[in-house]
Formats: sequence, structure tokens, C-alpha cells
Amino acid sequence: MNNSTPHISRRRFLQGSLGALTLAVTSTGIISRVHAAEAQKYGADSMPGGTVDDPLTFISIAASGLVTIVAHRAEMGTGVRTSLPMIVADELDADWNQVTIVQAGAEEARYGNQNVDGSRSVRHFLMPMRRAGAAMRQMLATAAAQRWGVPLDQVRADNHSIVHVPSGKKLSYGDLAADAAKLPVPSGTALVLKTPAEFRYIGKEAVKLVDLEDIGAGRATYGIDFHLPGMVYAVVARPPVVGGKVRKFDANKALAVAGVLKVVEIPTFSGAPAFQPLGGVAVVARNTWAAMQGRAALDIEWDDGPNASYDSAAYRHTLETAARAPGQTMRNEGNAAQAWQAATAEERVSAEYYIPHLAHASMEPPAATVKISDSGAEVWTSVQNPPAAQSAVASRLGIKPEQVKVNVLLLGGGFGRKSKPDFVDEAAIVAKAMPTGTPVKLVWTREDDIRHDYLHTVSVERLEAVMRKDGQVASWLHRSAAPTIGSLFTEGAEGEQLFESAMSAINMPYRIPNVRIETGKVPAHARIGWFRSVSNIPHAFAAQSFIAELAHRAGKDHKAFALDLIGPPRRINPTTLADTWNYSESPETYPYDTGRLRDVIEAATRGAGWGRELPKGHGLGLAFCYSFVSYTATVVEVAVNDQGELQVVAVDMAIDCGPQINPERIRAQMEGGAIMGLSLALSGEISFKNGRVEQGNFHDYTVLRHPKSPRVIRTHLVNDNIDVPPGGVGEPPVPPVAPALCNAIFAATGKRIRSLPIRALT
Repeated sequence: MNNSTPHISRRRFLQGSLGALTLAVTSTGIISRVHAAEAQKYGADSMPGGTVDDPLTFISIAASGLVTIVAHRAEMGTGVRTSLPMIVADELDADWNQVTIVQAGAEEARYGNQNVDGSRSVRHFLMPMRRAGAAMRQMLATAAAQRWGVPLDQVRADNHSIVHVPSGKKLSYGDLAADAAKLPVPSGTALVLKTPAEFRYIGKEAVKLVDLEDIGAGRATYGIDFHLPGMVYAVVARPPVVGGKVRKFDANKALAVAGVLKVVEIPTFSGAPAFQPLGGVAVVARNTWAAMQGRAALDIEWDDGPNASYDSAAYRHTLETAARAPGQTMRNEGNAAQAWQAATAEERVSAEYYIPHLAHASMEPPAATVKISDSGAEVWTSVQNPPAAQSAVASRLGIKPEQVKVNVLLLGGGFGRKSKPDFVDEAAIVAKAMPTGTPVKLVWTREDDIRHDYLHTVSVERLEAVMRKDGQVASWLHRSAAPTIGSLFTEGAEGEQLFESAMSAINMPYRIPNVRIETGKVPAHARIGWFRSVSNIPHAFAAQSFIAELAHRAGKDHKAFALDLIGPPRRINPTTLADTWNYSESPETYPYDTGRLRDVIEAATRGAGWGRELPKGHGLGLAFCYSFVSYTATVVEVAVNDQGELQVVAVDMAIDCGPQINPERIRAQMEGGAIMGLSLALSGEISFKNGRVEQGNFHDYTVLRHPKSPRVIRTHLVNDNIDVPPGGVGEPPVPPVAPALCNAIFAATGKRIRSLPIRALT
């Protein structure tokens, strides 16, 4: 790393973010200096709180036999509130019909890490949850053996009961619960985990979402739904430009609106934004409508601050300039510059790709309720990182974190946005200004959410390659110019950090002798936050589009060209690709396995019927990606008519995430990833003029409508193996979608798309 790159210490970073920047907790990009005496930690061990596998923490059994399992991770549509307890229940050999789930609040010291980001819930907690269930099963078996006075090896668990095999005698879990709870918890080495043949639920289709009926019937409680007696409501007028502040304001007209109770100024953040509120003026009222009307009546004069001139069109030129000049080296093998200079014009291939800012736009905008008492505070909210919300409120109120109780409600989508608890902090500021004991519900409108989001970065990606006459790629240069997530925590940080570059840029396994990956140093003028799949989106869009261009240039089939570029199956240590981050996982445990990458390419292309004769105006496009230690490939089929109207006919998606704990949820996330990826490619764009976001709602920041949606989405699950370390599922589906779509459009029309969102095809 360049010594001029701003750095923060690992301890300071963890204290400041509570691990909310999931993707960078162990990154040598943001956290680039670790004391030699500090042993390298990977995976869950590198996260605040680590993991916990104590069965008495997660499982309780009533005399009636009812098993209560704690879900310690927030549910935002991934199914984690079902999948993790399901793992426990399977190893416990419990009857799912006698299981109930309770949601944990913010208690990281008790439950282990609770930050639901980075596709890590099953990845980090599969084995701890298996151990917890197996330990309780063995405790119940021991209690039964002691009661019967028989050897332990004569008893076994059988669907919510312990059976004495020789006699057939049986005791229910409820009969044994009190005795089992008094026994010591078996050590990890004494545990006997189930074999796959013994699984009741893991990898099966028998378990539906525990919240499915409540969600379908409208009974489920999200943050936006929560209500308490005596509650008041608040909305905030925030600076229209990031870094701006209130110069002066007049609240008289707002206070004259019927139902308005109070106007509270929110201080502007200082230094790097982190999770601090943007500032502004809050209006408190008896209902949300009155609060919104009061906000509209506020007379505010803004100081737009240092980002007042931010303009997307001008900034794109800044990015292009940076992408065309030498940048900071992130990976260097051979001599790409020399190979380029020595090549003929016919051998040189170059292209630039552009992706704009993107908003999370989850269906449920941020909302939080805070009630302050003499002894502390209580919070009810939809948040991905409960401990970060707990810390923010405690800091704001000047109390200890343990004096803040955070109740985690269902999330109507998150995508990384709701791990940043600025909206919870805002609610605490307003609650502090109200009489003690007044519950304050602070709500963001859709316009608030779009205009004041932590945006996905904007980027220009430049690729240059030398292709020999035989179609072999002799050199590869990939230069990214994008504002960094690091700017969220370090004021003035410029240029992608290592963890960002390690998302589908430096960690490419292709057989190319000369490789150079660089990043351009460009400033951030907005709050840059992590977003579903993060930098894999622009990097994969560029690299996967470029590979398709190279294949066409070589006159070769795209799939055949890609497989040849990848080469034979082999397991690559990520550090040899300059990736010392590897999604915080051990390079020995999680090597880059090109065989698994090849398998998903084969599965997706086979599902799509790659190579078949297509109707006029139809095209197939392929893209693939390694992200969050899982392997994905996507084939999109499109139809384009003579008027240039585009229809996505079908999407075939393949994923190898290792163990397939809940196949139905994997398919659901893949399908959701397809829709989200298509939506981003076809219409996703946040632009700025005079420092202000130009979009405000779904009329101008559109998401995919039914008529534009694919008629068919097929998911192909590859290489299920409980003994393979688990990979992520929530984020990996998204990156291959846009390049596969654009490659399909080229196959159908001959028109190459290098700038998103996709404009007219005529």
C-alpha cells in the first residue's frame, strides 16, 4: 500500500464501527498495519464477539417439550431467522413442530457477532450452531442414561425423544430437560455430529420460513410498523448536500401546523461521516403526516459546505482521467506495460466501463423508535448491526452500552444500508429532547432514503489487454477509479482500499503472464457505503464484459474462451493473487478453487442450452464471479425487436456455496439477486447536480417492473458438501447479472454496452 494512504488502527476501527464495515474488519487496505505480536485471525474470530456455541445460550426446553431457540442474527429476507435455528434443531434431533424461535437483542458478548453483513451468517455460524444442538442432544441422552441406569451407548435421540435401544423405553425431551440443564456442557472434542444421512432438515425442503404466514397476512412487525402507547413521531429535514449544515432556520410556521409538538436541531457530523447523522432539523408531532407537513413548513437556510459543486457529469470526467493515468499498484506480475508497448495495434484491446452511484432502496425505509427512562434507553428498530445501534445510542446519551436495550425487528430489506445506524442515533437525539419516557418514532420517507443514502460507489473501470494472433491473452491491465468506502471512516481517504480491489479485480485466476491491477486516487463527495456485493459489482461488470469482448475479438465461443482462460482445475492460495484479505477467511481453508468456478459455468450454460440455435433477435450472455468465497455463474437470454425494445427471456444462475443448508432460501436469494442485478443494470442510477441527488422516489429511481422481468429464472445448485467450508449466498448472485445481460444484448444486436444503466438500444 502507498504510505500516503490514510490509516486507522484495528482497535480504533473496531471501536468506531463495531465491525459494521463487515467487509473490511480484517482488510489490510483499511487496517493495513497489524502488530507482529498479534496473531492473524480469520473468519468469525476476526469479528467483534466472535462465535458462541454454548447450548444453554441458544436453547431452552420446557417441561411441555417446547424447544425455544434463539435467533441472534437479524432477519432481512435471507431466511437466517429460520436457517440458523433449523441447524440447531437438526443436530438436537428436535421435532420442528415443537420448536419456537425468539429474536435476540443486542448482546454480542453473549451470542457472538451480530452484524448481518458480508454473507456471513451461515458461513460463520454453521458449525457453532451444529455444536450447540449436538451438545444439548448429548446432555439429554446423558440425563436419560443416568435416570435409567444404563450405559450411554445404549441410548439415542429420536425426533424429540431419547430412546433406550435394547428395551425400546422412551423419554421425551420435556421429561429430561430439567436434569439435562444441570449437566456440564460437553466439550467440542466429545461431540458427535450427525452425518448427512441423519439430517432431518439441513439440505432438505421440509422447513418453511418461520415468519412466512405472518408476513403474508400482514401480521409481521417491521421497524416501520412498531407502535407504543403515547408515541410521538418525527421526521428530519437534512442538509441537501453531504457535509452541509444549517445556517439558520425559523420554526414558527412548522410549530403552527396542527399536531406539531416540537422542533429539534440535529447537529451536523464532524470529520469523516461514519455512522453519524447528517444533521438538520427534526419536527416532532402526534402523527407522521403532521410531522411531514411541519417539515415542509420549516424555513431553513442551508450552508452547502465543501461538496456544493458535486456534479455527476463532471465527476465522470474526473474518474476517466484517473482511470487513464498510472495509479496505485495493487497487483503486479510480469510486465504488462512492456507487453503493451511491444504489441502491435492489432494486438491491443482496451475498453472503459462506467457504473453510477446506486441507492439501496430497500422496500422499508429506515425507521427507529427510542424511549428514554431514568435507568437507560430502549430501542425498537430494523437494523443489521444491533451492537452498532446500541453503541450509537449509548454514546449519544452519555450512558453505558449495557443500559441500552435494542429490540431487533424484521427488516424490510437491508442490502448493507441498515447496518449503518445513523437513523437510530437521530431518534435518540429527538427522544432526548422530549420529556423522559416519551417514545419517539423517527421515520425516513422514500425521498429521504433515496436522497440521503450511503451510496454504492461510482466508478470508471479501464481494461487493457494484449491478445496474440492465436487468441491467447498475453497481458491484462485493470485500473479502477472510484471513491472508497474508506472515506466513511478516514477523512480525505482516496482510492480503493485492498479489500475493495480484492473483489473481482486483483483476485482473478486467469492464465495470463503479465498482470497489473491499479487504483486511481479520487475523492469522495457523498457518503460511500457498502452495498449488496460491494465492489464486485463494478469490477465484475468490467472484467466479465471485457472477457466477452476478447472472446469475440479472437473469434471464439465465449464459454470455451473463458474456460481456457481459467485453465484446468486447481486450488490457488489467494495471497499469490495479491489477495491477503479473501473476505477475511483463511487462505488455506478457503483457496480460490478454479474447478468449482468451472463447475458453475458448466451448470449455468447447460441449464440455458448454451450453443443452441436461437430465434432472430435473441442472444445468450455469460458472466461468472468468485465473491464472498462462493462461486456463481449466470447466463441471460434476451430478445430485442426491430424497435430496439428489450425483453429478458430467461436467466440461468448457478452457485456453489458449499453446504446447502436451506435450498429453498438459496434459490430465493438467487432469484432476488437476478431481479436486483437486472434492475441495477437497466435503470439504477443516482446522479448529482449542485451537490444534490437528482432522484427522489421510484418514479425516477426505478426498480424492475413485472413487464421487464424475466419470464423464467432457473437456479442450479452445485456441489453440495457439508464437509466443504460454507460460502456466502446473499451477495454472490448480483455481480454476474449485469455483464451477462450486456453480453446477451451484444449477441442479439451487435451493440456493446459499456456504460450503465442501459439506455436505448436503437
